Amino acid sequence: ITLLIGGLAVWVALTVADRLVKPVGELVDAAQRVTAGDLTARVKATRSRDELGVLTNAFNRMTGRLEAQRSELVQASDLIDRRRAFIEAVLSGVTAGVIAIDEGRRVRIINRSATMLLDAGSETGMTLADLAPELDAMLDRVESEAIIQVSVADEPRTLAVKVTRDEFGHVLTFDDITAQLTDQRRAAWADVARRIAHEIKNPLTPIQ
Repeated sequence: ITLLIGGLAVWVALTVADRLVKPVGELVDAAQRVTAGDLTARVKATRSRDELGVLTNAFNRMTGRLEAQRSELVQASDLIDRRRAFIEAVLSGVTAGVIAIDEGRRVRIINRSATMLLDAGSETGMTLADLAPELDAMLDRVESEAIIQVSVADEPRTLAVKVTRDEFGHVLTFDDITAQLTDQRRAAWADVARRIAHEIKNPLTPIQ
């Protein structure tokens, strides 16, 4: 009878210990899975309202929120990537040069037209002063619009530049108006020549 009672006591003790230890082991395993990056890990919910049941429910709520937040971050990252790809596609087809710089005046975005107009590389991260000192000097003068002269491959070019500010720094857009100015000068000289010829011709007629 004594051995039977002792064996029954041991069985009851092991059963109770297993009930207490098993949920803790499941919590430890789930926590290790979360540490490895598996946010789908859940612990089997219990109906008990003791400390272990409260801890299990809190753990499941925590992992559920973490999984939802990670999904939102992934979606936001995908949206940002799609927007960046769309912006780059638009900028690649624009004839005007576009350069976006940060607060430290380092190039964040530069389109193909800008690299062609400035005869520069398309690498980001370089400073605006190294890329185009004339544009950097324009920012020092705090001008929103200006016509500046730049030297590209030892040839002077005239650029019509506009500067706008965004949340990350500044965006510079510019067009090469060298040919337009040359045409305007030629048209002006042609008009002057016509006027001079007209003024010379008027007194020649009565003299003749």
